[in-house]
Amino acid sequence: MKEEEKIDKLFGLLGKNISYSFSRGYFTEKFKELDLKANKYVNFDLQDITKFPSIIDENNNLKGINVTIPYKEDVIPFLSKLDKTAEEIGAVNTIKFTKRGDLKGYNSDVVGFENSILPLLKKGHKRALILGTGGASKAIAYAFKRNDIKFKFVSRKPMGKKQISYDDLTQEVIEKYTIIVNSTPVGTSPDIDKCPNIPYQFITKEHILYDLIYNPAVSTFLSKGKENGATIKNGLEMLKLQAEESWRIWNE
Repeated sequence: MKEEEKIDKLFGLLGKNISYSFSRGYFTEKFKELDLKANKYVNFDLQDITKFPSIIDENNNLKGINVTIPYKEDVIPFLSKLDKTAEEIGAVNTIKFTKRGDLKGYNSDVVGFENSILPLLKKGHKRALILGTGGASKAIAYAFKRNDIKFKFVSRKPMGKKQISYDDLTQEVIEKYTIIVNSTPVGTSPDIDKCPNIPYQFITKEHILYDLIYNPAVSTFLSKGKENGATIKNGLEMLKLQAEESWRIWNE
């Protein structure tokens, strides 16, 4: 019988109900390509973030963790420090275990989103609507801010002047905000018939509709935009770019 290979470096994804995990498949393939037999990537599927410290205690070979819904904000109190970008955003999707044994939080979502949407932007794309207010939405807002794109969050329960409700999405608003990003899970497989409740009839060829969802490849949200001539993009490239940025962080 072949002796079990020793795992020197363990990486993983922290989230809730994450059996679908893009990250595990991506990094498992990456380790094969790089012939890193002593590396392994697993899912840490927690129903409660308070169990996070037990993951650290039980896996002393952990080197890096990605964080997904719903823990990008909730994980912060468990970390030793944050890098400047993650601190400004207020959300973490990458955790590095430093040589000192500290847990340092980063945000690679902003790199993934920014580099995947910038090639689509034209002169008229100066205002954006961000559907949802979770951890990923904060990275999107940060990317817009540093590219001088004004934005508003759209929420079912709006709070503060930067947030509006779905009921506020009039024809005038939709025509003014020509970038619309879905950062909610609405429309993810298996619920592929669902989509955010916005007035799609006012979408035009001047619009970009960007969906963080990548399964299905063309969500109902994107499909409705495409019918009206909008430029559409799903979140797969963003995921790949943020994964590569996580890998860079873990190895710097």
